[in-house]
Amino acid sequence: MIKGIKICGVSDLKTLSYILNHQFPPRFVGFISNYKKSRRYVEYKKLKKLVNLKKKDTSFVAVLVDPDNKILKDIKELNFDFYQLYDVSPERTKIIKEKYNVKVITALTINSQNDVDIYKDYDEVSDLILFDGKGYEKSIGFNHNLLNSVPNSINKMIAGNIKIEDIPKFKNKDIYIDLSGSLENEEGKKDLKKINKLLNFANKNET
Repeated sequence: MIKGIKICGVSDLKTLSYILNHQFPPRFVGFISNYKKSRRYVEYKKLKKLVNLKKKDTSFVAVLVDPDNKILKDIKELNFDFYQLYDVSPERTKIIKEKYNVKVITALTINSQNDVDIYKDYDEVSDLILFDGKGYEKSIGFNHNLLNSVPNSINKMIAGNIKIEDIPKFKNKDIYIDLSGSLENEEGKKDLKKINKLLNFANKNET
């Protein structure tokens, strides 16, 4: 079954308020917290204001690519439930999780079966494993059939150029779904009509 939706790359107050007050809010909202190459990057002062909103049952996620100690120190008092970590070793993941007392989403970028199998190194230190495309700031897909080898016991999420119309394909999968680029307009801004469509559509497909 679809366990829930994550909307990633939120960077403005209007969009975040709309998401949090929707009839069917997502399980997660992600904020690009240190990857400045992304057009969705949110600088610290703005980030602090965004995550101060009352989030109800939605979890806030700091998306971090190989974070240094400075950014980890800067955001430690912010209202985040999860750190989503790219390019962080299992050993450092464990240190970050324990030091900052935060849940961890380990993000793996996938191009082959070998990339998928890396999850085994993170299973014990991560609360959730995200299987993403190789694009980082770009929405690049990958062959989701590669995940057939991952047991249902693994708490997992998928991303990588997923469209709203793809949601029914995952109805029988025990998985979270992460969308970003497919919810944006031609200017690269989040489109509230697309977000509304996603959240209503996903609600019908969650079991």
